[in-house]
Amino acid sequence: MIEIEHLTRTYGPFTAVDDVSLTIEAGTITVIVGTSGSGKSTLMRMVNRLVEPTAGRVLIDGEDTATLAVHELRRRIGYAIQNHGLFPHRTVAQNIATVPALLGWDRARIAARVEELLTLFQLDPAQFGRRYPHELSGGQQQRVGVARALAAEPKLMLMDEPFGALDPVIRAKAQDDLKDIQRKLGTTILLVTHDMEEAIRLGDRIAVMDGGRLLQCAPPAEILIHPATAFVGELIGTGDRPFRLLSLATAAEMVEPGAAEGTAVAASADLRDVFAELLWSRRPAAPVVDAAGNGLGRVTLEALIARAGRPA
Repeated sequence: MIEIEHLTRTYGPFTAVDDVSLTIEAGTITVIVGTSGSGKSTLMRMVNRLVEPTAGRVLIDGEDTATLAVHELRRRIGYAIQNHGLFPHRTVAQNIATVPALLGWDRARIAARVEELLTLFQLDPAQFGRRYPHELSGGQQQRVGVARALAAEPKLMLMDEPFGALDPVIRAKAQDDLKDIQRKLGTTILLVTHDMEEAIRLGDRIAVMDGGRLLQCAPPAEILIHPATAFVGELIGTGDRPFRLLSLATAAEMVEPGAAEGTAVAASADLRDVFAELLWSRRPAAPVVDAAGNGLGRVTLEALIARAGRPA
């Protein structure tokens, strides 16, 4: 879907992005993570040419973006930012309709798309369509911002710290919503964050940057188990690594035959939450049930500890 080839951006003597090459597969979420000033946002903005490369090129579906008119390129790419960027003088429906209207969609098609997206984001079209951004909560504004980015049915969406302004509870829900919607729509997402926890939660692949250079790009488990450099290992955090590794799998993957006492855990629950539940309740095991409440077996504390340990 996206091929980034030897991309470089300099500002006088300062190199913000230094010879980065990266391939992003269609239908996946790739998260670029790094500290402030690492070049992650500059790299992403070169994809839709909000920042022009000093050297290198970006291909989308094999097409060099430098050969396209900037306005045409950006209308093909969804873009969501931290503070949502909603137009305060436009209603929710008008905000979502922005790009489809620029593309010349007819009114019926626009109205249908707005209703579809509001419903998808669990915002009642009749209730929220006529509201203005200041009448929404932070979480609702974030959902409208993402809906607007998806309005013209882009194959690719760029997200720059989209959840940074949300409180932890709303942020976790927004992350889960994004994953669910991405699976439904098959959109390719390139997301920038400084939060490794968010990167692990969302990313099919994580690209770690520092000082303008790409240090490692790999699936979350590989990043956790085999960090390519000392900096990547430091960014992961030694103490948090076992718990982050558990968060990548669900109880369904660790079910074994047998019974256990106490409150059951859902098969869809991530192993980090199951581990916490067992520690909190001081149980050696917990029963596992599917969505219908049928018993599947049990998951044990011993097995979870073994899985969280450093691989041999």
